[in-house]
Amino acid sequence: MAIRLSGLSSGLDTESIVAELVKAKSTKKEKLEKEQKKFSWKQEAWKTLNSKIYSFYSKTLSDMRMTSDYSKKTTKASSSAVTVITGGSAPNCVQTMKVENMAKAGYLTGGKLADSKSDGYTAESKLTSLGIEEGSKFSVTSGGATKEIEVTSETTINDVLTAMREAGLNANFDETNQRFYISAKATGKENDFSITADDAAGLDALSKLKINEADLASETVRINGENAKIMLNGIEYESDTNTFEINGLTITVNAKTDEEITLTTDQDTEGIYKMIKNFFKEYNELINEMDKLYNAESASKYQMLSSEEKEAMDEDEVKEWENKIKDSLLRRDSTLSTVSQAMKEIMLTGITMKDGSKKFLSEFGIATLGYFNAADNEKNAYHIDGDEDDSSTGTNADKLKAAIAKNPEEVTEFFSTLTRNLYDKLGELMARKEDYSSAFTVYNDLSMKKEYDSYTSKIKAQEELIADYEDRYYKKFSKMETAMAKLNSQQSSLSSLFGS
Repeated sequence: MAIRLSGLSSGLDTESIVAELVKAKSTKKEKLEKEQKKFSWKQEAWKTLNSKIYSFYSKTLSDMRMTSDYSKKTTKASSSAVTVITGGSAPNCVQTMKVENMAKAGYLTGGKLADSKSDGYTAESKLTSLGIEEGSKFSVTSGGATKEIEVTSETTINDVLTAMREAGLNANFDETNQRFYISAKATGKENDFSITADDAAGLDALSKLKINEADLASETVRINGENAKIMLNGIEYESDTNTFEINGLTITVNAKTDEEITLTTDQDTEGIYKMIKNFFKEYNELINEMDKLYNAESASKYQMLSSEEKEAMDEDEVKEWENKIKDSLLRRDSTLSTVSQAMKEIMLTGITMKDGSKKFLSEFGIATLGYFNAADNEKNAYHIDGDEDDSSTGTNADKLKAAIAKNPEEVTEFFSTLTRNLYDKLGELMARKEDYSSAFTVYNDLSMKKEYDSYTSKIKAQEELIADYEDRYYKKFSKMETAMAKLNSQQSSLSSLFGS
């Protein structure tokens, strides 16, 4: 910016005068800036609401629109010796089972290499210090792979552990107890391991390491890997883990049993109820917010604040003032009305069932509280009769739970169709509209961005116009100052002539 020195001859405050002369233009620029700021708040309001609508669409509705989403079942076991996860394909029936054997991982506890840590060995001890001959060989086999270990003058206990780990085992040497602890990484017979030698030198090495299970004097304790076995309805099943997947059931055995266990599989009415209840919770929160935004009080008397106005107010006053404006940004918004009305109509219309009958939410004990009973902006929220968490309808008879227990197929058909209708409608409203909106967006975000950018262009153009006007006025004042300086100079010359 050029430095302007003005008013030297005239004594006028030309900067203040120019500011007044371009005030109308500056006021217009400030108005545009305020409008752009308010518009950015509206963009943010829509962005926040759209995020909630999309979440409802992609999660809640998406997880309830297929009949398979309602295939919730539960299995009760008569003993804690088993735990069961029930899949939707599991038959509703009573079964008997018995746990004959638990799956085990192969485990070897070595004998003591020394009586105490103080006179014993460490992981860095060489095998030759245990009296093991150089050239001795032994092998570790796990999972069908074999790792051979050959003793050299530099081979240490740690080298043995490393080789065992490379073979796929858990291996450790406890210096305090002076023992090797070796185990398979997985349960089951096929995952077991073996430590063997083909000659006397190799067998002697294993005995001196106290991991030769064939040498009774080595005090080695060996647990073989075993498979789990159960009898279910008279049929034996075997698994290398303690978990079985059989006909829709995932059965985990926790203990061996002597008595038969009863497994009772039935429809999970509570799970279906909770899913439907959660749907209405999510729907109510969304529709209440949309109604609140649409029915917001007018903030026409609250204009955007200028910097000077903000300085004259404290922080809380500014925040309260601006919140009044923000709360009203989507008041009577036509796009908001279109979305909320579409959702309300689907909830009210009812569902035509496969048998030709038409059912409504009220038949399942689900309805709004009515215009005069509901709180402001909660008139379109639904309440479930018998819902213990709802103070308005919690004491009513629970028709929904009764319907799920009596006819789960009918409940599934009704609510999967209802949520699918909502899903499809929101998907239609969120479809990309060329040059207007992006995909999965209910409002015209692209159009709003263009409008926001147009404010930026208008503000820039106004700034350039102000600069042009300022330059024009300063040039005029500059010419006046030059003329006055020239006149003053002439007067000074005349005065000096007459004075002489």
